[in-house]
Amino acid sequence: MDFIEELTWRGMIHTVMPGTDEELKKGMTTAYLGIDPTADSLHIGHLCGVMMLRHFQRCGHKPLALVGGATGMIGDPSGKSAERNLLDEKTLRHNQEAIKKQLARFLDFDSDAPNKAEMVNNYDWTKDVTFLDFARDIGKHITVNYMMAKDSVQKRLNGEARDGLSFTEFTYQLLQGFDFYTLYKDRGCKLQLGGSDQWGNITTGTELIRRKLGGEAFALTCPLITKPDGSKFGKTESGNVWLDARYTSPYKFYQFWLNVSDEEAEKYLKIFTTLTKEEIESLVEEHQQNPGARPMQKRLAEEVTVMVHGRDEYDKAVEASQMLFSNKAEEALKNIDEKTLLEVMEGVPAFSVTRRDIEAGIPLLDFLAVKTSIFPSKGEARKMVQQGGVSLNKRKVTDPNYTVTADDLLQGKYILAQRGKKNYYLISCNAAE
Repeated sequence: MDFIEELTWRGMIHTVMPGTDEELKKGMTTAYLGIDPTADSLHIGHLCGVMMLRHFQRCGHKPLALVGGATGMIGDPSGKSAERNLLDEKTLRHNQEAIKKQLARFLDFDSDAPNKAEMVNNYDWTKDVTFLDFARDIGKHITVNYMMAKDSVQKRLNGEARDGLSFTEFTYQLLQGFDFYTLYKDRGCKLQLGGSDQWGNITTGTELIRRKLGGEAFALTCPLITKPDGSKFGKTESGNVWLDARYTSPYKFYQFWLNVSDEEAEKYLKIFTTLTKEEIESLVEEHQQNPGARPMQKRLAEEVTVMVHGRDEYDKAVEASQMLFSNKAEEALKNIDEKTLLEVMEGVPAFSVTRRDIEAGIPLLDFLAVKTSIFPSKGEARKMVQQGGVSLNKRKVTDPNYTVTADDLLQGKYILAQRGKKNYYLISCNAAE
């Protein structure tokens, strides 16, 4: 596979420095991508960069994932309107290990292949460098005029930041340049990958390598992914969509991809999967013939969820999403965990009954119209029950004299009531008040 060619048809190239393609065609090349370690999980905003590394390795080249332990202590002005919080070394090391585990689902770190991936932390080569050494050995090679001309600096100076640009942030591009210089010198790394907002920082590194070593290094950036309305990709009302199941469950992760628009689905299949051009074209054609079946969204959700969480978690997410509509819904409800149940039922009307009442047994009609207001009256509830229009936990209840007890509880705590085909209600059983 040809790396530039692969990224080009996938729409994953924003800017590429002249000579990059020729350098890659000479043989195995080492490239790095910097990752912000300010959390112990990546989110899907990181995925485009991670997929660049994945494609790079698949094309026979060697990827380095650089965790910015040093730069993470400072904060990058690119695309930001405020400085980041600074982290201590213990937190950064924890975050680094957590991120490496996630990256191992995308990259080969463990084989004996010459192009196996490696993780590096710029804190390791920065922590012992004194300010005087840095000013003398690095700072003198890059002029203030050069640094001031960068877009990231200009935007912050021209009003995007209320408090201007601190000296700490101003030096960020020098530190990132120092990373590229160090990896070039010590590991033969000739290419830096990143988002388009990193172009200025990356080219500072290529310039430092040229001025200090007389060497030639290269840069390639991908577009920043945004939603069709221009808003930030990966952000939802509840925040970022994380790769760690502790922060975003596999069910919610799966649902995010399943619910993207047709326009987004075609674009994301190219960026966030390793499906071939022919496979994607076939999916697009299938979608055009039957858009209601949403084949692009379903395949996208499958590919990304399996890649991040594994096949078992994907299967559980599919089962949960189909729970209310499948023939096996009753059995699925019995096996579903509490967190997923609450996520599936998010937004449906909710009621509660006391533990004392449920253990004593609540007559069905009282349960539907007195203890809750699923029906406005017991008469209406009786009529619907007799007509077969009421279910508890997806099991039809046709006897108006049925008694609801603790045996009906899911996870020992919940009952899912259904009125008609589409009206769901989640009843929780609380301790006696």
